[in-house]
Amino acid sequence: MDTNIALDCFAALSQATRLETFRLLVRHEPEGLAAGDIARMLQVPANTMSTHLAILARTGLIGSKRESRSIVYRVDLDRIRALMLFLIKDCCEGRSELCQPLADELLACRA
Repeated sequence: MDTNIALDCFAALSQATRLETFRLLVRHEPEGLAAGDIARMLQVPANTMSTHLAILARTGLIGSKRESRSIVYRVDLDRIRALMLFLIKDCCEGRSELCQPLADELLACRA
């Protein structure tokens, strides 16, 4: 991942409502959530939520799909994977025992 793309993603997530939105969408994978449901769940006005969703979508962190009269948003897991790898790619300088606790926690997500 390019450094500028990573910085854009971090900038998008550095605002509280956008971070909450992103985490909410992660919890609702793979179904996603309609924009109106996100706004209601986070108690954010619809027009404000629309702006936050647009910012997250521009970075590629989330995507949307029209379903009937709703727009359903989902996390782009490939983008998240790339961002996480960007952060830890050079971890441990080949000393795997240093990264093992991180790897163990990530694998615990599978359970």
